[in-house]
Amino acid sequence: MTTTVPKEFVHRASIAEVMLTDWERVDEHRFTVAAQWPRGHSFFANVDGCHDPLIAAETIRQTGILLAHAEFGVPLDHHLAVADLGVRVRPQHLRVASTPASLELDVTCSKVKRRRNTLTGCHIDVQIRREGRLAATGGGSFTCIGPKVYRRLRAAKLLAGEGPRAMPMTAPEPPQSVGRISPMDVVLSPTGQPHRWQLRVNTHHPVLFDHPVDHVPGMVLLEAARQATALTLGHASLPLDITSEFKRYVEMDTPCTIEARRTPAPCTEHSTVLVTAQQEGLPAFRATVTMASPTG
Repeated sequence: MTTTVPKEFVHRASIAEVMLTDWERVDEHRFTVAAQWPRGHSFFANVDGCHDPLIAAETIRQTGILLAHAEFGVPLDHHLAVADLGVRVRPQHLRVASTPASLELDVTCSKVKRRRNTLTGCHIDVQIRREGRLAATGGGSFTCIGPKVYRRLRAAKLLAGEGPRAMPMTAPEPPQSVGRISPMDVVLSPTGQPHRWQLRVNTHHPVLFDHPVDHVPGMVLLEAARQATALTLGHASLPLDITSEFKRYVEMDTPCTIEARRTPAPCTEHSTVLVTAQQEGLPAFRATVTMASPTG
């Protein structure tokens, strides 16, 4: 817990964005991973006095990448494509304290797929514990793609070794309406139509675009789902449960439409919203977000 894992193992350029600090194999498919969340983060801001649940989602995402490289031998030049990602939190154990949150992750790998002794895909289930108490659960599935296959897959967007250019920046929704302070952190632009927005891609954002990429990162879409939920409900509060599916790459140089609608919630005290993303008429992403009732 005195340093982070190598940033290359979690596909981050900035050491400050690495959440994981150590790992250990328990058996063939079970691992223990250590992590730490700061008391305050430039993007994963505290929500209602709690650590942002999306920092838990990012921690789970980094865990899958770490184990793929460090324990399953996936070369560092391979790409990992996330198929689904989810997190459910227990707010009482997510409260921000006077010191950073030290965490222990119990990780179980399943549906492990290999080709020629190389990992090609996996699902992870994660329990995040804080001082022995279960603070969050979640998991996700990913596939590993070699550089040659990836270049063929993305040939239309990889121009002479350069990533595609993003669309011109569009005006953001008011930051306060989506639980943000800075317009820089807003990922939705109004379209003039109810419950419909354009995805706002800011490639200069130091966290969401930690390094150059050729498509919209999954965490941008998760943030879009959270913000669309806040706009749909008319308040921004703590997300309790997020499930998501990534159906196709979202391109940065083509408009992407985000839509949201309320759905029945499992608990009458909370509200659930289904958020979808479409690009060029094709479904690209969907998420279900259950949000706590506003406090105070």
